[in-house]
Amino acid sequence: MFRDCTHPLTPATTVYPGDPTFERTPHATHDEDGYCVTRLELGTHSGTHVDAPSHTEPDGRTLDSFPVETFAFDALRIDVRDKAPREPIERADLPDPTDDELLVFHTGWDDHWGTDAYFDHPYLTADAAAWCADRDYHVAIDALNVDPTPTENARDDEPDGVPAHHELLGADHLIVENLTNLDGLPRRFRLSAFPLAVEDADGAPIRAVAEFWGEENVARRTDEPTD
Repeated sequence: MFRDCTHPLTPATTVYPGDPTFERTPHATHDEDGYCVTRLELGTHSGTHVDAPSHTEPDGRTLDSFPVETFAFDALRIDVRDKAPREPIERADLPDPTDDELLVFHTGWDDHWGTDAYFDHPYLTADAAAWCADRDYHVAIDALNVDPTPTENARDDEPDGVPAHHELLGADHLIVENLTNLDGLPRRFRLSAFPLAVEDADGAPIRAVAEFWGEENVARRTDEPTD
């Protein structure tokens, strides 16, 4: 079974404050040119996307330096839907180590997509991110950012900057952000997150697709129930 976990790119797509918005304009039309071409303008971190280490690390690798098979992950979904706005995801929220490749933090924040509330998402502490990196996990989340996003609701005890990004990207791991449609997925699944083939990219939009084997087969494959 396959499930699309991608937010469509539209003019209303939520972006990190200050990032380029997504725009599409006609370049050629059937009426005037006999064919249709659309001009797209967007940032490398628009919509559902993957961050390369070069996003925050001056000497970090770009996406095109990773083998294409890197972007097909054995994923483990971590249910943190009980987290409140701007509440940290801490080391204590993480599972015992497994042989999976990607930890997918399921916050449920995709329900707020397109609203101001989307910016006040839960986030990973630097300690939690370092634990993931030390155990060779890439990280994904169904929210705008693995670090807190600046808003007027920021708390005094929140970290400055992007420490979770530094812990993960600085250790040559990838970050997938703005996933959606995680409800009902089994705890373990495959996630394909292939980026656009942009030269020297610090990040790129992806088509994120979860593959799983049906509720009747998941328990046999993973010995764990769905929720």
